[in-house]
Amino acid sequence: MKPRIHPVSRPVVFRDRAGGVAFLTRSTAESERRVEWEDGNTYPVIDVEISSASHPFYTGTGRVVDTAGRVERFERRYGKDGAARRG
Repeated sequence: MKPRIHPVSRPVVFRDRAGGVAFLTRSTAESERRVEWEDGNTYPVIDVEISSASHPFYTGTGRVVDTAGRVERFERRYGKDGAARRG
């Protein structure tokens, strides 16, 4: 690897505003704001709108779309091949 071309990775706290959860991880993102973590150290903090703690896909609260009903309605209206019926 070439020296001095890669960004510096450092510990950063990502705080999910919707879920009220914070994660300490490594990142190259920078922030002027800091927060004191559970270990007593202060780290840069980045607020995010959504994370795996609040996203419907990960929490299981996602809405299921009825695609089978839409396909059946299309086939009834236009036939199996999708061509318009001629009267």
